[in-house]
Amino acid sequence: MEAISILIADGHPLILAGLASLINATPEFRLVAQASNGRQALDYYEQLRPNVVLMGLNMPEMNGVEVIGRIRHINPNAYIVILTSYQGEENVYRGLHSSAQGYFLKDAGVEQLVKCIKTVAAGRKFLPTEVALKLAERMEIDKLSKRELEILVYLATGKSNKMIARSAGIEVGTVKFHVNNILSKLNVSSRTEAAIVAVRRGLLGIF
Repeated sequence: MEAISILIADGHPLILAGLASLINATPEFRLVAQASNGRQALDYYEQLRPNVVLMGLNMPEMNGVEVIGRIRHINPNAYIVILTSYQGEENVYRGLHSSAQGYFLKDAGVEQLVKCIKTVAAGRKFLPTEVALKLAERMEIDKLSKRELEILVYLATGKSNKMIARSAGIEVGTVKFHVNNILSKLNVSSRTEAAIVAVRRGLLGIF
C-alpha cells in the first residue's frame, strides 16, 4: 500500500521537528514538507497535494484558519488535522468551524498520531476525548446570552449580586434570575464552579 503523504505546518520549530521525527519513523507515512508559516504551508499544499495536512493555527504571515480556508478553495475534499494543545480550546473551536477532520494534541505520542492520520486519511473524523471535552465546554458557554455572559464575568471577579446589579445597571432580582440561568446552562451547581469555568475559558477581560 502506498504511504500516506503528509505536510506539517506549525509556527513552533520544536513541534515541527518532533512531528517530523514521529512521521519519519512510521513506514506507512511519507513526510513531503514542513512549513513554518501560513503562506509557506499554502504554497507547499498547492505544489505537493499531500494526502493529509497537519495544521497549527498560530503561525506568522497567515494563520491556520485562513490557510485551511484557502486549501478548501483549492480542494474542498482536503484532509486536514488541527494541531492543538490543552490550553488552546479557543483555537480548537476556531478549527471546528474551519471544517477540519481531526485534532491532534501536540503532546500526544506516536500511537495517537498514527491513529489520527490513518483515520483522517480514510475519510473519517478523529477527535481525542480531551479535545471533545474542551469543545463541549465551549458549546456550553455559547448557550449564554450576551447579558448572561456579562453577569458570569462579574460573578467570576467575586462580586455579590448587589454589586453586579450596580455594575450592570439592573435590579438585584434580575441578577439572581440570570445567575440561576447561568448555573443551569453551564450544568454547574454553584457560583464558584461557574467562576472556575469563566476563568478557565479566559473570559475575565472581555468586558
